[in-house]
Amino acid sequence: MTADETDITEDLIRQLLREQHPDLADRPLKLGALGWDNQVWRLGDDLAVRLPWATRSADALLRKEHAWLPLLAPRLPLRIPVPQRIGEPCERFPRPWLVTTWVPGEPADRAPATRPAESAATLAAFLTALHRPAPDEAPTGRNRGGPLADTAGSFAEGLASATELGLIRDPDAVRAVWEDAVAAPDWAGPRLWLHGDLHPANILTANGTFCGVIDFGDLFAGDPAFDLAAAWILLPDGAAALFHETYRPSPDAATLRRARGWAVLRALSCLHIADAGVHGRPGGKPTWGPPAQAALQRLTATAHR
Repeated sequence: MTADETDITEDLIRQLLREQHPDLADRPLKLGALGWDNQVWRLGDDLAVRLPWATRSADALLRKEHAWLPLLAPRLPLRIPVPQRIGEPCERFPRPWLVTTWVPGEPADRAPATRPAESAATLAAFLTALHRPAPDEAPTGRNRGGPLADTAGSFAEGLASATELGLIRDPDAVRAVWEDAVAAPDWAGPRLWLHGDLHPANILTANGTFCGVIDFGDLFAGDPAFDLAAAWILLPDGAAALFHETYRPSPDAATLRRARGWAVLRALSCLHIADAGVHGRPGGKPTWGPPAQAALQRLTATAHR
C-alpha cells in the first residue's frame, strides 16, 4: 500500500463536487473510513464519496464498480454502495472518484455477528442472489478464484511466516485442510458473479446479524467456492453448516473442499494483517486476528489428516 501524492481533504472534495456535481456540494461531509484502496467520506445522510488514495489499481476498481454494481444491486437482499455519479480526473485531482449510496452498519471485525441462525441465513441469501452466471465480458479476478494449486507458494509462505511468529498452534492441521482442498476437483460450472473480498471489514452488522456488504472493487466472475469461504471467517461458531444448508444451489463436496482451502488462505492473510496492527505497522488491523483464529480453529477441527 502506497500513499497517494494528493492530500485528500474536506476542502478538496467540496471543490470537486462544486466543479462536477454542484447540487451535492453543500451537503454535510465527514471522513467515514480509510480502506486499502479508497477513502470513504460520508456525504449527507444517504450518500458517500469514494476517492482512490493508496493504490494505483484503485482507479480501475472504481470504474468497474460504476459499470456493474447498478446492474447487480436490484437483486441483492442486503444493502450495498450503489454508484450514483462518477467524478472524472481533473487538474485538481487527476483520478476518477465515485458518489455512492451510504450503507449504515458496523464492520464485522469490530462488531461480529452474534446470532448464528439469522446471520447464516442472511449471508446465504445474499450469496445465493449474487452468485448468478455472469456475461462473457464480466471481469476476472486479480489473482483470485483460479485453481487453488496456483496459490501454493502463497500458502506455504503464509503458513511458514505465521508459524514462525507464533500465530499458528497446529500448522500440520492447517496444512491438512489445504492439501485436501487442493486435491478437490476444479469448478466445472459457469463463471458466477462473486464479491471477491469478503473479509471482516467488508461486511456490516446491526443487531447481531449482517445488514450490508461494501467494497466491490474485487468483483469478478468465477468459482463460487472463493466467496463461500466467508462462512468460516464471518459467521459465529456453529453457523457454517446452516449456511451451507441454506445456500442455493447446495454446494457439492468438491466446492466445499475448495472453499475450505480459500478460507485457510484468507485466515492466514488476516493473521498477518492483525499482527501488523498489534505491532503498529502500516496497514495493520488488530481486529482481524480473532475472526482469523476462530476460522482456523473451525477448519482444523474437521481436517482429515
